[in-house]
Amino acid sequence: MNVTLRQLRAFIAVARAGSVTEAALRLHITQSALSGLIKDLESNLGVQMLHRTTRKLQLSSAGEVFLPMAERILQDLGMALDAVSDLRELRTGTVRIAVPQVMACTVMPEIMAAFARKYPGIRVRLQDSMVESVLGRLINGDVDLAIGPERDAPANVVARTLFTLPFLAVLPPGHPLTKKQRVAWSDLVRYPVISLQGEYTQLLSAELYASPGRLEFSPTHEVAFLTTALSMVEHGLGVTTCLPYAGVLLQRQQLEFRPLVTPVLSRKFQVWLNKDRGLSPSAQEFLDFLLQHIEDHPAPEVRAFRKAR
Repeated sequence: MNVTLRQLRAFIAVARAGSVTEAALRLHITQSALSGLIKDLESNLGVQMLHRTTRKLQLSSAGEVFLPMAERILQDLGMALDAVSDLRELRTGTVRIAVPQVMACTVMPEIMAAFARKYPGIRVRLQDSMVESVLGRLINGDVDLAIGPERDAPANVVARTLFTLPFLAVLPPGHPLTKKQRVAWSDLVRYPVISLQGEYTQLLSAELYASPGRLEFSPTHEVAFLTTALSMVEHGLGVTTCLPYAGVLLQRQQLEFRPLVTPVLSRKFQVWLNKDRGLSPSAQEFLDFLLQHIEDHPAPEVRAFRKAR
């Protein structure tokens, strides 16, 4: 059975108009073309849909049963096409994104608010996550996009660079190192250092040991969250490190920061997407918006570092 949408539209038009002539005018086709569509529909269905007399057309019993169903099919199709059009024209949609916890409470709210002002119909669902689990959420299909520090990724994951930022020394007010415009790593490690557990400290230790000074990085404390480390710094338990995008947290807790040098170490953050699944129009627009926003609106601490450098 090969019923077409043109046949359905022709049947509905004739049934509602009660006339081939009037229905042909409404559809902007010839009467012969319209009659051919009705005959093809009846041939496909194997029943007569219309009774033809010299004076008018009437629905057969099969036609009376079929008419509301045919109208519902076209109505549902119209709604489906409208929904796709809304997605294409960015009037609606959902974007799911996994982001490390610190970035989720510093960088992302501003970007999400700016995006919502431009595209009020698109919902951005943020999953704040441990750094180690961000990429896994993308691979498992939980999100459309993921953000995190540069990592080895499967072949089907595409990475776009979001930013590359240096490490900062985070100090309590009045600390001796606040007298310096820049702080050498060799000076920082003379004080109790509070660092983050896992790859954060492991990578730092390896990079510092591989530097010309072959520095030993042995934190006094290792904690799971940067917010914990900052609170400990605030209470004089040591110093810590972070990247400039966390600057808003430093401001809230009135902590000092200085660029870390000798060596200058940095972290590249990336946006990941799964090329096997592709992106919806909404997700693609959010990705483009995110990259442009980061370029146009660096955080004050990032601008300060660039100026000092």
